[in-house]
Amino acid sequence: MNERVTITIPREIVRDIDRRERNRSRFILRAVQNELERHRKEELRRSLRGPHPESEQLAQAGISDWMASLPEGDADLLDLGAGTGVRWVPGQGWTEESK
Repeated sequence: MNERVTITIPREIVRDIDRRERNRSRFILRAVQNELERHRKEELRRSLRGPHPESEQLAQAGISDWMASLPEGDADLLDLGAGTGVRWVPGQGWTEESK
């Protein structure tokens, strides 16, 4: 479902859009989607630089203890054989384990 939104853009920007794209709405939608994706990635980077305090608690408890605390039937949420091994480094957050 689409929703109509009214925005104000400088005339020269509208001219630039019109030179490149016949459908302004599609162009602006793609631009907004790209910007939202950029923000999402930046938020993830910021989270990795300053992890949530519970991350350290999880690291100290260990993954086995965490998995044991899961409600019955949820143990399959984590595949221990998949992914990349990481370890917690105080002040740095999660870092990839040396192989």
